[in-house]
Amino acid sequence: MPTFEEIAAFVTEKPLATAVIALLSLAGLALAFLVLRIVWRATAWLFSRYVAQRPIEDVLTIVAASIATGVSAQGMWRFSGDVLGLDGPLRLLLFAFIEVAIITSAVRARRNMRENFSAGIDGIAVWALTCLTAVLSSMDARSLPEAVFRLAAPLVAAWLWERGMAIERHRIRGTGRINWRLTPERLLVRVGLAEVSDRTASEVDAHRRLTRVALAAKRAKALRDNGASERKMRTALAKLDKAMDQAVEHTGLAVNQARQEALLAQIAALYNTTALIDAAPRVPWEPEPEQQPVPARPALPPALAELVEEEDEDIEVLDTTPQVVDTAQRAALMRQARAFWDRQIAKGIVPRSVDIAQEIGISLATAREYRALWKLEPRAHALIEALFQQHGIVDTGAFPAIADDGRVLTTKL
Repeated sequence: MPTFEEIAAFVTEKPLATAVIALLSLAGLALAFLVLRIVWRATAWLFSRYVAQRPIEDVLTIVAASIATGVSAQGMWRFSGDVLGLDGPLRLLLFAFIEVAIITSAVRARRNMRENFSAGIDGIAVWALTCLTAVLSSMDARSLPEAVFRLAAPLVAAWLWERGMAIERHRIRGTGRINWRLTPERLLVRVGLAEVSDRTASEVDAHRRLTRVALAAKRAKALRDNGASERKMRTALAKLDKAMDQAVEHTGLAVNQARQEALLAQIAALYNTTALIDAAPRVPWEPEPEQQPVPARPALPPALAELVEEEDEDIEVLDTTPQVVDTAQRAALMRQARAFWDRQIAKGIVPRSVDIAQEIGISLATAREYRALWKLEPRAHALIEALFQQHGIVDTGAFPAIADDGRVLTTKL
């Protein structure tokens, strides 16, 4: 490298050549800056166009597959020179023809996946060409570890490509290609070491203990119905008692209403298994049954025609009492309304809301609220249902139950 004194002497002796060199250097720097800027913009465009839109796992898959393909191509370079005797430009042009064919088949397989939802023959070609280049590269290896490495590199690239295709297939079709019947998860579930749901350990234990109680109760009931011996009954009842004790101790059955209902549901299902024999579910492809005309109902007795037409909303009720705000007074009025309701129901009459309001002296809205709750009770519902079934009377107020001969039923149900 010339020293500073030599450079100064050259500038002094040849100023024109120095100026030309300086201008060429500046032009070279400007050209290098433009080239770097173009390369940077092209790289940024390629990154935003092909890389930024892809998930990180797809980008890593492409990078790893490219590295593995490069390793395979390096093996083919040595194979083409040592085995085939290619050299110079011919070797440069022909050494990686299998790798180019693999990339071409992979691109075609991806296009087939997007258009036909299947890789097709090109997907098989990728694996066939990968195995071919792996074998050829390993044949020129100098040691066993090198042969294993050259065999593994192309197969790793093909595996990464296959996994990328599987992810894209799942993204396009929404399902996997195959569901294996024998998997580690299924084996663990089969031997009882895993659960198929996301229940906690306490929930699983509670369900099993409740099931033991239900099964023990079913067995004891079956023995009793079949007239089993006293010894068998004692044994069955002892097992039932033991299962019940454990369920109460470990599941909180005595205070947990949800688990009480679950136990009763299991017992109800187990006790009524014979009802499945008589079950007649409707066949999905069976035609709809024809709609039968509703038979005409008998005419109402004249004594009830006017009563049925009356509506609570059409009757004006004057509430002479002030608004009840005290809890004790409200409870007392509710008890009086209930007593009046029970007396009328005992006579075979369902009181209207207006009747309750006038009798007790409460607002019509409160009377309607009470009546809406009480008319669902069995005795009141039976009276309402009797009039509806016999004469088609809809519940609009207070009316007596009417017999077929027009008599008012005042006896208790």
